[in-house]
Amino acid sequence: MSEALKELGAHIELKRPDCVIGWDIAFDELTIDVAPANIAQFVEYLRTDATCRFSTLVDITAVDYPERAKRFDVVYHFLSMFQNHRVRLRVSVREDEMLPSIVPVHPSANWFEREVFDMFGIIFSDHPDLRRLLTDYGFRGHPLRKDFPTTGYTEVRYDEVQKRVVYEPVQLTQDYRQFDFMSPWEGAEYILPGDEKGDAK
Repeated sequence: MSEALKELGAHIELKRPDCVIGWDIAFDELTIDVAPANIAQFVEYLRTDATCRFSTLVDITAVDYPERAKRFDVVYHFLSMFQNHRVRLRVSVREDEMLPSIVPVHPSANWFEREVFDMFGIIFSDHPDLRRLLTDYGFRGHPLRKDFPTTGYTEVRYDEVQKRVVYEPVQLTQDYRQFDFMSPWEGAEYILPGDEKGDAK
C-alpha cells in the first residue's frame, strides 16, 4: 500500500508543482501540503485526474497552533473509491488570511466550511452562505481556538419570570479553587479503629 501511495504522491507533485509544497505518508495515508491560493484548483485536479479520481469529500477540519505565524492548518480528507485511496490535504493559513472555498468543486463542502468558520473563525472567500452553524448567531468567539476560555463569554438559560431565553455574561462564583491533592490518610489528626494495633508492634 505504501509503495502505491509513494507513486501517487510523486505523480501528483510532478503534475501540479504549482500547488504542492510537499508531501509525505503518515498512518498509511498520503498527506499533501498545498499552497492556500491554489486549493480550489488542486481539489478540482484531484477529482478529475484519471490517476487520482478523489471524488468523495469526507471531511474538512482545522487545527490551531497559536504560537505559529501561520496559526491554522485547515485539513481536507478525500476518498477515491475508484482507486481505493485516501488523501489528506493540509493548508497553513494566518489568522487574518482568507481561504478560497471549494464549494464550487464539492457542494458538500458547504457545511464543513461553515463549521470550520464557526469553530475556528477561518473565513472562506466566495462561500455561498458563510454563517455560524453550531453556535448561536450572537455567539462571541470561536470555541475550538486554543485561546477560547473553557467557560465561554456568555451564559444561556431560560428565565421563568421573563418566560424566554436570556443571555448573560458568565459569572463564576469562585475565581480560583484551592485543591489539596494530599491523601486523606496523610496528616490525619484522628485515629481510626485498629490503628493502635500498628503502634503496638
